[in-house]
Amino acid sequence: MTVVYVHESPVGPLTLVSDGAALAGVYFESQKHGSPPAGPLGTDKIIDAARKQLDSYFAGKRKSFDLPLRPLGTAFQTRVWNALTKIPYGETTSYGAIAASIGSPKAVRAVGAANGRNPIPVIIPCHRVIGANGSLTGFGGGMARKELLLDLERGALFPAGR
Repeated sequence: MTVVYVHESPVGPLTLVSDGAALAGVYFESQKHGSPPAGPLGTDKIIDAARKQLDSYFAGKRKSFDLPLRPLGTAFQTRVWNALTKIPYGETTSYGAIAASIGSPKAVRAVGAANGRNPIPVIIPCHRVIGANGSLTGFGGGMARKELLLDLERGALFPAGR
């Protein structure tokens, strides 16, 4: 059974979606691709765990997530999303590097499209992918959110030593 919960965060409301066994979606308010499915508003053990881990992440205390995930997509998208989970906290990589890492070095645009359709942003860290020249590039949640997430991971939002 699908359960939907709206969780307040420093990047605005995040709509969390659980299928009862895994987190199936994280949606930004006014994001470019996709929208949360209809479902009863409520919470379950998956959403409770996601809320706690997201709060800890936004407080600068968590660098990785430990949640069961069920992003729905094509086989190619799934390969891209799995590669995104390997980008270390506080680091960035390029679309080309992701394409090479999944054995499809010429699929840079397809990697970009899959990245943009990531149904579980923040937790599957698509915000860590930037242009080959180091520039910030598109983000389904908007560039201001991408910048905030990267600043958070660089420690720019917290006092030194935290």
